[in-house]
Amino acid sequence: MPITLNHTIVPAVDNEAAARFFASVMGLQYPGPDRHFAPVRVNDSLTLDFLTVEDPSGHHLAFDVDPQTFDGILDRLRAAGVPYGNDPREPDNGRIDHPLCARGLYFADAAGNLYEVMSPA
Repeated sequence: MPITLNHTIVPAVDNEAAARFFASVMGLQYPGPDRHFAPVRVNDSLTLDFLTVEDPSGHHLAFDVDPQTFDGILDRLRAAGVPYGNDPREPDNGRIDHPLCARGLYFADAAGNLYEVMSPA
């Protein structure tokens, strides 16, 4: 059996708000809390479990997506007025030309989690 990532805990200022934000940007569903976590299923094998913590320290989470999914994410970021950019040091520069792929961007949440979205076209 290959090694796959099943879930990861993502620190949050407010776990439910963070889960709703991430799900809305990525075009995913947030079904509601599960005990002290706010889980968002990313795909068949990965769930992000948002957890409210004191003084959260942000993580970097990177996702490969197809061109149509990338377009949807970009449209939702723009519609919501969420800053994005092509550089982790400038995640608000409004650019999507990425050094590792044809199109890519970064955006952050309230806890400082930095999400990277990369598309081959």
